[in-house]
Amino acid sequence: MDKHDKAILTRMSAAFPLAPRPYQVLARDLGLGEDEVLARVRALKQDGLIRRIGATIDPRAIGRYSTLCAVNVPEPRIDEYARVVNDFAEVTHNYVRSSVPNCWFTIIAPDKARAEEIIGVIRSALDLPVIELPAARVFKIGVRFSLSED
Repeated sequence: MDKHDKAILTRMSAAFPLAPRPYQVLARDLGLGEDEVLARVRALKQDGLIRRIGATIDPRAIGRYSTLCAVNVPEPRIDEYARVVNDFAEVTHNYVRSSVPNCWFTIIAPDKARAEEIIGVIRSALDLPVIELPAARVFKIGVRFSLSED
């Protein structure tokens, strides 16, 4: 990743342009060509440095229910766990961590009943307890990276 890639990522994470040609805006702001910015973004996505490009929306602000869940999964069953959990479109994040519990995922569902239904299916499919940890208070929404060397 060179200084231009870092500048693109820094700018995109701070405020992605809402314009008919957002990459043209990025290019202008960064002193690059639009085709170069597009090629760099495609390469960053292909290399796994960009997972997704999209808005961060507070689920509660649009009437959705979200919750963080945790499961302690035996190491030999991690792939099974991932298949079961990732089968739900409502699961937005899914991680294995070096802690107990070791598997964590986030659900954003239309309502609490749907989230509980998903948790029930996961619990039954894995025959493991699922801990539900809905947020009591949100302190930060959004992610901004400062990768620029300037």
